[in-house]
Amino acid sequence: MGRVSTEALPSGLLNWVAVWRRNFLAWKKVAPASLLGNLADPMIYIFGLGSGLGVMLGNVGGVSYSAFLAAGMVATSAMTASTFETIYATFARMRDHRTWEAMLYTKLTLGDIVLGEMAWAATKASLAGTAIGIVTATLAYSQWDSLIYVFPVIALTGLAFASLSMVVAALAPSYDYLVFYQSLVITPMLVLSGSVFPVEQLSPMLQRITHLLPLAHSIDLIRPAMLGHPVPDITLHLGALCLYIVLPFFVSIALLRHRLTQ
Repeated sequence: MGRVSTEALPSGLLNWVAVWRRNFLAWKKVAPASLLGNLADPMIYIFGLGSGLGVMLGNVGGVSYSAFLAAGMVATSAMTASTFETIYATFARMRDHRTWEAMLYTKLTLGDIVLGEMAWAATKASLAGTAIGIVTATLAYSQWDSLIYVFPVIALTGLAFASLSMVVAALAPSYDYLVFYQSLVITPMLVLSGSVFPVEQLSPMLQRITHLLPLAHSIDLIRPAMLGHPVPDITLHLGALCLYIVLPFFVSIALLRHRLTQ
């Protein structure tokens, strides 16, 4: 257990940057296509649901449904970008490409590699979430100055879902099993966390479950700020996101160490 705890910590303060930089240099070759892919899904929601349901629903929570939906899509885009980067690209680097194996022959520890992968996934989440935020501000669905506040929250959201997805990547025997996480966890979370309709419309039991979901905490921080409303319970929501970053990180380290030494 002591050895696992030691390997869970980065061997140097900035050693993880080498992993981040390696992923960035590889990503630059396909950056336009990658950004377009991350933006497509939330933009379809904003223009499809916003233009369609928005006409029928009118205002939601004192704002137009399009503005309500757009703010939720900022958090959702960060979730999906971080999740897909980790469960597919990171999984491939770990298992198929054997990139991790090569890194472990250097001075990098498993903790350095996992932290670097999480930081890279959070970077992609930040790019996707900020891009959606810029679009919503351009369309006057949100305030421009709110982007300064929500950017750190987007980054925390990316780290939280990267940490959770790292556990999934550590457990999944093959790509087929990753679909279960996407279908049974990520998609229901998108629906239940208040991104497309108010949580208050759910039953009391589902509302209690929703309050435990990381995406719900992210949306509760991002949406009020983007719509110019006070943000309640900031400490609670930030603390919840930090727990979703730290606890799965150490769980994934233990699982990955066991997997890579088999």
